[in-house]
Amino acid sequence: MLCRFPRHEFDLSARGLIVGIVNVTPDSFSDGGAFYDPDTACAQGLRLLDKGADLLDLGAESTRPASLPVSPEEEMERLLPVIRMLRASTDAPLSIDTSKAVVAAAALGAGADIINDVSALRDPLMAELVASHQAGLILMHMQGTPATMQDHPCYPNDDVLGAVSKFLLERREAAIGSGVAPSSIILDPGLGFGKTVSHNLALLRGIPTLVALGSPIMIGHSRKSFLASFNGQHDPGERLAAGLAVTALARTAGARLFRVHEAAPHRDALRLTEAIL
Repeated sequence: MLCRFPRHEFDLSARGLIVGIVNVTPDSFSDGGAFYDPDTACAQGLRLLDKGADLLDLGAESTRPASLPVSPEEEMERLLPVIRMLRASTDAPLSIDTSKAVVAAAALGAGADIINDVSALRDPLMAELVASHQAGLILMHMQGTPATMQDHPCYPNDDVLGAVSKFLLERREAAIGSGVAPSSIILDPGLGFGKTVSHNLALLRGIPTLVALGSPIMIGHSRKSFLASFNGQHDPGERLAAGLAVTALARTAGARLFRVHEAAPHRDALRLTEAIL
């Protein structure tokens, strides 16, 4: 299973990837404001790489529940200095968490390698833009928008796995139809994005079904609130142990990328799980 980006190629057949999160935002759910300054954000990115992250995912617009969008201009103002600083310091792949094609274009021009689109191509210009840059593309499922996604999420016949699988397959085919290379596409079921606790668990149990869609699966579970249902920890920073369990079990089920806040412990859990497998 090969995953290709403009300057990188990863063989995921036996080795998964740690995706380190850098939130260049004042209001993200677990670390909003901590890395809002470009110098601090760059330092955090380099720290994550040093601790075992294989690539970084940079976001300048919070997508936590009930969050509101920011303008493309503000998103670029937050994001572009960090991309340029990181690109001057590392050749590691940089993924940009944005659903706006204009922001994606600026980010790719500044040296980014991958677009992580939580809206899965709602912007009609996104797919052709990614294709023209031969960039990577992460397609995520989200019910509604961040502002509304946790307002009573539900799915026909309560079949969240069927609905998410159908959506991701359709979006994957649309991306390929617009010229995005199949080997550059990653799929994310969107844990917590319009899902209840039971929906999230169903998607984790259904990872083999998602893998069968034909692209590597990324799991974004780090510090999310559904983990607190099992340890009672309402402080996102206290959910690491539960998150490590998800990393290990999701890798066993076939997931290959893990988007996390703490690189080293998730890397260790991932490498040990792979050694056992």
